[in-house]
Amino acid sequence: MPSSDPLSLLVIDDEPDLRTLYELTLIREGYDIETAGSVEDACALLRERTFSAVITDMRLPDGSGLDVLNFIESHARHEKTIVITAYGSAENAVEALKAGAYDYLTKPVDLKQFRSVVASALGRGPETAPSTPLASLPARGAAAHPASPSSVAAGASPVPMAAPRVPSSSALKRMAGQSAAMDQVRMLVGKVARSMAPVLVQGESGTGKELVARAIHEISTRSRHPFIAVNCGAIPENLLEAEFFGYRRGAFTGANEDREGFFQAADGGTLFLDEIGDLPLSMQSKLLRAVQERSVRPVGAVSEVPANVRLLSATHKDLANEVQAGRFRQDLYYRLNVIQIRVPALRERLGDLGSIAEQFLERIARDAGVWPAPTLTPEALLHLSHYPFPGNVRELENLLHRAVALSGGDVIDAADLGLPAEVAAGAAPSGFGGLVESAVVESRSSAPAGVSIAPVDSAGSELPNDLAAHLDDVERDILWRSLERHRFNRTAAGASLGLSLRQMRYRMARLNVMPGGDSQAHSDADSDVERGSP
Repeated sequence: MPSSDPLSLLVIDDEPDLRTLYELTLIREGYDIETAGSVEDACALLRERTFSAVITDMRLPDGSGLDVLNFIESHARHEKTIVITAYGSAENAVEALKAGAYDYLTKPVDLKQFRSVVASALGRGPETAPSTPLASLPARGAAAHPASPSSVAAGASPVPMAAPRVPSSSALKRMAGQSAAMDQVRMLVGKVARSMAPVLVQGESGTGKELVARAIHEISTRSRHPFIAVNCGAIPENLLEAEFFGYRRGAFTGANEDREGFFQAADGGTLFLDEIGDLPLSMQSKLLRAVQERSVRPVGAVSEVPANVRLLSATHKDLANEVQAGRFRQDLYYRLNVIQIRVPALRERLGDLGSIAEQFLERIARDAGVWPAPTLTPEALLHLSHYPFPGNVRELENLLHRAVALSGGDVIDAADLGLPAEVAAGAAPSGFGGLVESAVVESRSSAPAGVSIAPVDSAGSELPNDLAAHLDDVERDILWRSLERHRFNRTAAGASLGLSLRQMRYRMARLNVMPGGDSQAHSDADSDVERGSP
């Protein structure tokens, strides 16, 4: 298959007047244009040569733009496709994006927006796509002008047919972990970054949703333009419209000058709407219009201005349930949820705990000017693995910040973590000498990077088939023996093991240690000891 001509585009539309309009508009921008009036003609041209991008109408006499998309996908081609849909046809636009279209436009097409979307698909910003006088262009069908060295340096050359290279991304590097869940997240980030399809990032608070959004932006063609992150729940409702769309001087009291909104600030780049589920219904309808029309009207203005932004959103809520409850617009939900990326909670990928902690410790040490970075002891990692992390990765980072400050050394031990007593007791009780050692012996060969493992003499020991069950059995036996020795007084039994009464109760409940006999007397005795009664 012959290689692609520089900046060559295929325009597909069954209306000759519209084909001519698109062709003249793009020729003025310096592109080499081929046109087709049907799916059959378009596929024939695609078999003969390759293009930098394809622009197709959705409705064609012998099929639809989706047929062109399917042809490109089935032949593993790399042309980016822009689909033109009828006004108000939201379902077709969403269907095209899901089928792999880079972006879509609605009729009647705004030519300025048309040129901007094409330039974005080819990685050309406004500063790298100067208009070319019509008289200086070659005749239709002649070879396009070769790209100058300066235009190549500016990124103006089209994407070649070879598999696209994924640029490096600081956000991607910060997404630590090798679990299957995180591999899936990184794979989706790489795929959706190549299009303009809206993405909804779903996950609990603190899982790193903004990090995913930044990674999508950084490896997209919009990476040279702004990334604007907005917390929708942090803006007062009466200021939302002005903050999102900007305002004109004199629009309201205190509006002493024109001001841009978030959409204008993100022009050419990415607008990330965090906690989109907290947006009130009154603002949802205005956001829907901005998404559909690709334009916004500043407060106090009489006309709309184009908004060339890639929209990413995130929420910790179940938006489908919010739609059912009437708190979120269904049409906006469908527009935002074209592609969904779910970020797993930390408790769902505890196997990544060691690598995440190592990355955090290295960054904390680097910011503090300390080297080498502290490492976790196996006991500390064991404590962490028993903690549910309701605040997810953000809570782990804050916990390690505190631990580094408290440890004051190169090693972070369990005591430096400051975890709740019940969790600390559940992870590594201070009266059960051999339990942690057994866990360390079992984990030496698969210890995560950044965790120091102390050598343990295990000569003559027999390894259990189920380590967790074995440790529970040993702990249960010790609890029973201590309770019997102290006549089932939990306070005294716990004290002999270095546990508080609360820790003792927690362990007994977890291991189902429920001694019979006069339980009321035992409880009374515990209460007396707790109050210090004779």
